[in-house]
Amino acid sequence: MPTSAKPPGRRLIKRMSTRTKWLLLAPFSLILIGYGLCVFSEAANLKHTGEPFNRWFLLGTYSLVVINTGLSLFGQAIIFRVRTDVRRTIRRQLRKEVRERQKKQNPVRRP
Repeated sequence: MPTSAKPPGRRLIKRMSTRTKWLLLAPFSLILIGYGLCVFSEAANLKHTGEPFNRWFLLGTYSLVVINTGLSLFGQAIIFRVRTDVRRTIRRQLRKEVRERQKKQNPVRRP
């Protein structure tokens, strides 16, 4: 049995375009951040209403983990977006240079 085979999800993600990764990751990360903030406010409410320490502490810790995960994924989404923008800019510049080179090599002559 080969143990070095990649899981199918990893292969799927590797084949996705950078734009698709950004389109999936950005909204998901924002949802995680929002959910984490909601859970955090619930933990704060539990603390102020006099609930046992373990209950609000564990809920607050969970919320901070969710918020930080969302922030981390949002940072990765920003990286994907920047890569997309840089590639677009480079491609536009290359096309512009090719057009200018073609104009120099094949000038239009009018009689």
